[in-house]
Amino acid sequence: MVGDKARGEMNAFQRNESKETLFNFMSAGDDPPKGDFPLRKKSPKLCGSNYPLSIAFIVVNEFCERFSYYGMRAVLTLYFLSFFHWDENLSTAVYHAFSALCYFTPVIGAIMADSWLGKYKTIIYLSIVYVVGHLIKSVGAIPSLGNQAVHVVLSMVGLFLIALGTGGIKPCVSAFGGDQFEEEHTSERSKFFSIFYLSINAGSLISTFVTPVLRGDVKCFGEDCYALAFGVPAALMVLALVVFIAGSGLYRKTPPQGNVLLEVCKCIGFAIKNRLKNRSREIPKRDHWLDWASEKYSKQLIGEVKMVTRVLFLFIPLPMFWALFDQQGSRWTLQATKMNADFGIYVLQPDQMQFLNPLLILVFIPIFDLGLYPLIDMCKFNFTPIRKMATGMILAGLAFGLAAIIEIKINETDMPRLVPEESLIRVLNLAKNPVQVTIQEKDLFQQPVETFQNPAEYSKLILNGEQQSLRFTLQHQGLTLAFNYTVKEKSVYSLIVFEAEGSLSSRLITDLEAKPENGLAAVRFINGLSQDVNLTIDSRKFIAVQKNYSPSEYSLLERDIYNNGKCITETGEFPLELGLLDFGASYTIVITNISGGAVKTWKSEDIKANNVHMAWQLPQYLLISAGEVMFSITGLAFSYSQSPASMKSVLQAGWLLTVAVGNTFVLIVAEAAPMAQWAEFVLFTVLLFAVCIIFSIMGYFYVSVDPEDLEEKEEKRETSSRGNMIGLVTQKTKL
Repeated sequence: MVGDKARGEMNAFQRNESKETLFNFMSAGDDPPKGDFPLRKKSPKLCGSNYPLSIAFIVVNEFCERFSYYGMRAVLTLYFLSFFHWDENLSTAVYHAFSALCYFTPVIGAIMADSWLGKYKTIIYLSIVYVVGHLIKSVGAIPSLGNQAVHVVLSMVGLFLIALGTGGIKPCVSAFGGDQFEEEHTSERSKFFSIFYLSINAGSLISTFVTPVLRGDVKCFGEDCYALAFGVPAALMVLALVVFIAGSGLYRKTPPQGNVLLEVCKCIGFAIKNRLKNRSREIPKRDHWLDWASEKYSKQLIGEVKMVTRVLFLFIPLPMFWALFDQQGSRWTLQATKMNADFGIYVLQPDQMQFLNPLLILVFIPIFDLGLYPLIDMCKFNFTPIRKMATGMILAGLAFGLAAIIEIKINETDMPRLVPEESLIRVLNLAKNPVQVTIQEKDLFQQPVETFQNPAEYSKLILNGEQQSLRFTLQHQGLTLAFNYTVKEKSVYSLIVFEAEGSLSSRLITDLEAKPENGLAAVRFINGLSQDVNLTIDSRKFIAVQKNYSPSEYSLLERDIYNNGKCITETGEFPLELGLLDFGASYTIVITNISGGAVKTWKSEDIKANNVHMAWQLPQYLLISAGEVMFSITGLAFSYSQSPASMKSVLQAGWLLTVAVGNTFVLIVAEAAPMAQWAEFVLFTVLLFAVCIIFSIMGYFYVSVDPEDLEEKEEKRETSSRGNMIGLVTQKTKL
């Protein structure tokens, strides 16, 4: 079974999925079932080996399902941000709410499989739910289908069904694969799990790299093709279901036999209830609070629950690690949208950076198992599982510390954060001579503004209310002209000064208040010609600009070099070269004149381009991936070794719930306590370090045990207590 795999050496194909499926809810099927059920059916073998042919269908199913899940999740945060136009905090909160639900629902799937349907039917029925969720999610991403409310409802329904499906089958598939082997083929079963985890990693690695390409590099409906990015994972999930059903006639299927998790919960609940009922001082105390369940439950079950609760107590600080770890798909992806993604030969999509985690896990596991850990052992350092897990926490905390430093560097190119009664303004002098600009009662622009001078930065304009009418005075070649404009708070403006019909004139136009989202470039045009123009930037973008220094609206473009544009006027068609429009920058391009058969332009960078390269995220991915190897894999193996065989599924439930609680904590922070992103990274770093100290103290006082030894001691104690009770009864009879 899967438990045999956990007792063996951790293989090199376990990535973050190791936190999910190293061992499973498997009380059902661990013992031979009773009744007439075709469990001992002989399955055809693969190429004359001892491997059942049925496992090929299970492995392919798992690859497709993991491709489906991770591919969909990779683009989810940007989908909320750019398709729904939600802010970063709401996008993060919903992303982690979905992730949390995916780790709560395995308990439902396990109960269904063990108490009602069996693993096979549970996988089939919940996979159908899974497919329906994917299809609804894909349809909800078609822009032309209804308004935003329709898109949101369809997407949320789809995500709920996906969470129910992926979580529900999570505890069933690997255990069902283990059921296919005969008892004597334990080595083949162990190797099967290596192949099984390889399929998990392959699906995750490929999907997190490919799906963002489908989103960003393919355009449909005039924008990023989220319908395709969700549609391909949906097709893979349909394929997963078809493949799994195709192998139906080859499977060995175990019937449901009851779920030990429910028994444990009932036992704990009865012990608490019984203790509360018997609070009188006259009632003798018992050695352990779980002993209050002895009126209803066996000593063996109570003893095993005691062993499990010791480990579950150590799980209490663990959610904080997952709170940091799962932000790779939310906060770290959002951070990547504000960075320079040009790697020379390839421009990486911001959500593609997530593929580093499965890749690094595949690299780190053999390095740690075959290199680092043996080297530490040679140094005579007792690197216990608790210390490994604490080290993993420290590495994850350091990763978020680096993320905070990078965020601070990124913010250097951001627009200043505006407060009430405050605006920003700059002057673009498009006239032929310098101009002195004076604003009523404001001490700005001390020096004349040179012609076509690119302002280094905006100037802060303090108002006396939400808006204020100001008098702008222009001095140009001995002439003084005045213009009145109304300026609103929390706005950004450009005062354009130009010559029209032989005299000086001006316009006050509104600029962008923040960087364009998702690493796009924003560009607008000012037409300095005396005739209207129609501009073609690329095959999909057409802009009409009126004459006499009229501005166009901003257009969002992918980062690229645009030198193949066209400018169409009354007198003809002319080539238009814009040069590089870089990540996250905003540009104002002035069409000055037409000469030599080409359009002459002047380009001003309103908002600076992203100047922090995405490669600076690599150290934080290295740290958190190394932390995962030390924390997740070590933690599962340790907790598995500390529980009796019948209680492995209970610890699996506890482990998955720590992931769910960690994601819940992130959504609470994102919605209830919004703060600057760098400050949030620092908060999570400090919290994890504090939790690491608490966990280390708990681990210091924890005494590792062998469950078999504890069971023997419990049996001896039970025998001894029975002997004492016999003596008491005999004495009472004599009296």
